[in-house]
Amino acid sequence: MDWKGRTKQLKTDIPAVFLAMRKTETPVAAKILSVVIVAYALSPFDIIPDFIPVLGLLDDVILLPLLITLVVKLIPADLMERCRIEAEGIWNDKKPQKWYFAIPVVLIWLGFLWLFWLLFRIAA
Repeated sequence: MDWKGRTKQLKTDIPAVFLAMRKTETPVAAKILSVVIVAYALSPFDIIPDFIPVLGLLDDVILLPLLITLVVKLIPADLMERCRIEAEGIWNDKKPQKWYFAIPVVLIWLGFLWLFWLLFRIAA
């Protein structure tokens, strides 16, 4: 599969992995790795800091898709296919239909902002 096809597949696989994590048939190893991937993706800290030219974006461009691919391989093929079909409707009109999935992300970033604000006030 070429880069363009793989990128399009990832667009479906990411929400499908999210849906698979809610299924009881999904192996525990896949669930744990998914939590680690989401935590790393949402974390403001990277293995390679983003301010390093070119190399800083490699973890986002290469590492995260590789980890998602690993999770997909850990999930049984029939379950992943069902979740892909279910995930196809999430991105209608180029925006998620289930916008409330973004609430935890927003809360995490608000928590980080509050923590930084609190640390800044203590240091000042």
